Amino acid sequence: MKTSKLIAALLCVSTIVACKSEKKEDTKQEVQQEQKVEDTPKTYAEISVAQGGEWKDGPRGHQEYSNGTSFKNVNRLKVPAQHTDHTWFIRYEGPGWESNKVGYRLYLDWRNAIDIFGKKTDTMVLGQVGQDGFDSYHEPQPWGQDILKVGKGLGVGSLGRLVNDEVLHFKNVDSTFASVENSANASSVVVDYYGWKTGEDTIDLQSTLSIQPDKRYTKHTIQPSKAVDGIVTGIIDHKVSYFTKESENKKWAYIATYGEQTLVPDDLGMAVIYEVDTTVEVKKGEFDYLVEFKPTTEPVSFYFLGAWEQEPEGIKTEKEFLDYLDGLLTELNSNNTL
Repeated sequence: MKTSKLIAALLCVSTIVACKSEKKEDTKQEVQQEQKVEDTPKTYAEISVAQGGEWKDGPRGHQEYSNGTSFKNVNRLKVPAQHTDHTWFIRYEGPGWESNKVGYRLYLDWRNAIDIFGKKTDTMVLGQVGQDGFDSYHEPQPWGQDILKVGKGLGVGSLGRLVNDEVLHFKNVDSTFASVENSANASSVVVDYYGWKTGEDTIDLQSTLSIQPDKRYTKHTIQPSKAVDGIVTGIIDHKVSYFTKESENKKWAYIATYGEQTLVPDDLGMAVIYEVDTTVEVKKGEFDYLVEFKPTTEPVSFYFLGAWEQEPEGIKTEKEFLDYLDGLLTELNSNNTL
């Protein structure tokens, strides 16, 4: 009898120990799963250049990078002197950056426009964009597609200089360097332009583009080496609804467009949000709605964004878009930063 009770007691103890071990293992797995979710990146930036080919004279009167075998990501790039638009050297034609909401790319040539990659997923996609054909991203893909037709405009949030009512892009530049950085809290692209000549002025200019997890907007900080008038940013005019508004304290304001203005075609909202005291005026250019900055050599920051209707759980109406912008203005009104 005593032996039976002893065996029963030992079995009970073994069961308790086993249960505790299972609970510890379950807790360990839960922690590992939580850690894995936390470690999943929500932003990414890259610049990727062709390998294995060579520069040759092309049919359009400038050199092209021919017979490239693959693309290689680099942290920093000096743009080759022969590089211009459609030379097949830089994958999707410039650096790209994304959050789990939206992606952007900068044409790293004389156009200097910023384009939008609409995303149908909340995962990082830029690493696969343009790998299956140089401009395959113009067609619908499982992850999304290039959705903005830039044409001769600035796209959204890029830079130019207004001289005699004409927006001059970066056609005359001595040299251009681009670098990327990825961290847990943000991804950034930094572009340094040396010897940018417009009108009678030649300046250097640094442009820093940074995106945060769970955000659509990019923070764009610019710093010219010389205080010149006419530096502008803006939004390409696609003949849809146009809006302007100031924050309650009048320190911040936005220009925005909303409507059917994608290559799909479907609805897209775009906005530039700027600090009023850093600007001269808002005006209409030939191809864009423009925000002109005051001459300065100090850093100037503003924000720009795209909101596509096919984004998962995205903004699907004009009212939702304007409500979203109002929320950003309220945040800036309170904190003076996003």
